[in-house]
Amino acid sequence: MLEQVLLAGFGGQGVLSMGQFLASAALVEEKNVSWLPSYGPEMRGGTANCQVIVSDKPIASPIISRPSTLIVMNRPSLDKFVDQLMPGGLILINSSLIDAPVTRTDVEIVKVDTHELAVEAGNAKAANMVMLGAYLKLRKTVEPDAVVTCMQEKFTGRKAKLVDVNKKALELGMEAVK
Repeated sequence: MLEQVLLAGFGGQGVLSMGQFLASAALVEEKNVSWLPSYGPEMRGGTANCQVIVSDKPIASPIISRPSTLIVMNRPSLDKFVDQLMPGGLILINSSLIDAPVTRTDVEIVKVDTHELAVEAGNAKAANMVMLGAYLKLRKTVEPDAVVTCMQEKFTGRKAKLVDVNKKALELGMEAVK
């Protein structure tokens, strides 16, 4: 198994966190993993993306030239990365912010209304977890329980209340792509 994911959006949308949760969950499952972030100096509001590789074999390089999956949370990210996706790959599109058509016919396209589902989960900022849930349902790279385990480790103390909201967002994302 080799899954190469490029996740992209504006800073503040939780793109890097989404990638970290995927990578951390892969570690929980004792898979080989690489997480490589990239963001502009302005952080919130600027562009942010990360590359995550999950494999059952050693990973030679953390750099992805042709991802098998592209997760885009905003229009500029779609425009910038759509042509990099390998033929037969999967594009997950945040339809809350992206209404542009994708002209490629050699890829699978799945649109997810992340904002509406995040609000339903209890926090609009959980849109990234909605998207991660949709991704996990389609690609099955890691088990959702491994992601929840990572949430419980990350959100402690005063932030412990975020576990339930993010878990619900993950579940709603999975249900959205049945």
